[in-house]
Amino acid sequence: MSGAGVGVSNGRRPLVLINDDPVLDDVLRLAAAAGCDVERVPDVAAVRRNWSGAPLVLLDARAAAECAQAGLPRHPLVVLVCAADPEPGVWRQAVAVGADRVLELPGGEAWLVSVLADLVEGPSGRTGRALAVLGGRGGAGASVFAVAVAKAALRAGHSALLVDCDPLGGGLDLALGAETSAGPRWPELRLTGGRIAASALRSALPGAGRGDAALTVLSCDRTGAGPGPDAVAAVLDAGRRAGDLVVCDLPRQPGEVVNAVLDRADLAVLVVPAEVRACLAARQVAGFVLARGTPLRLLVRGPAPGGLDVRTIGAALDVPLLHGMRPEPGLAEALERGRFPTRARGPLASAADAALAALGYHPAPGTPGRRPAGAAADVVTGAGAAPGDGQVPA
Repeated sequence: MSGAGVGVSNGRRPLVLINDDPVLDDVLRLAAAAGCDVERVPDVAAVRRNWSGAPLVLLDARAAAECAQAGLPRHPLVVLVCAADPEPGVWRQAVAVGADRVLELPGGEAWLVSVLADLVEGPSGRTGRALAVLGGRGGAGASVFAVAVAKAALRAGHSALLVDCDPLGGGLDLALGAETSAGPRWPELRLTGGRIAASALRSALPGAGRGDAALTVLSCDRTGAGPGPDAVAAVLDAGRRAGDLVVCDLPRQPGEVVNAVLDRADLAVLVVPAEVRACLAARQVAGFVLARGTPLRLLVRGPAPGGLDVRTIGAALDVPLLHGMRPEPGLAEALERGRFPTRARGPLASAADAALAALGYHPAPGTPGRRPAGAAADVVTGAGAAPGDGQVPA
């Protein structure tokens, strides 16, 4: 029998021999929170068959005594699980079976969820990057750009986790055209122990796949109920541990959730329309982003009704330029109809590729009309120019 979840990375499940029903219920609940499928066994004979290959063995005091009497060899990770304030005999049984630790519940919940989540994910071989996207003013297009970056990553074969951190933004699932897709939104997501496995998120959240890569979205709903800072941090950390690109759409107001993302982000992009009022508003947003020490780049979005130069905007904000973006043809109409633009080329796709390159990801190869990765990086560092003569064309 197994608990709810998915298999661990090497296909070998943790063994559970626990006769204490309340403790067993707690362990199964924590395994489900970590997305880890465990193998419950009925007796020591069943434990013996899988003892050496199990990545983790969870026992209660009675099972520990039975395993010690059976003379099972030492195992590198045996945990004796019990309720709080165990009797002295529990510690003796832990020593006899060679337990790595005695885990008291509920105090040890966070540790157990963390260990189980690590077993699920396994070593990814890489750490994913995190991108924070903010608008310089309301309606700047930050949410659209966040979705575009995640979709560009998927086109290029990179898994991406799109995280909606703006509870008053109407829901990123709507921008993605996934508002009717099954899966939890922030109000339905329950995290236990401050840790969650990326595999559990992927299996539960709405998303799409392309080859071995996946794009999943964790959206706010339309009730205004948003996540807390600990939950956002747990989701972001899970995505990075799994090697995903995590793209976070942030509100423009500073706060605990925004700080939790900025403190973990490898890069923040400030989306600013090429307008005088937008530049003045963006100065305040840039100020609190830079105060957190987060690297910040500027995406200037056309049209430019007054002919504002992207370099002038960058100099006024004292923020290096990522990209100058022409208007995306048909964007407003497509979004209104719930169809996010899928073009692999064009102003929005080029801007998204510039963000990927700034984070060290290669855009999709062989697509006409793209800057090579080096050129996009030059623009990020200020050594290059925006399209044309430095103006955002109308």
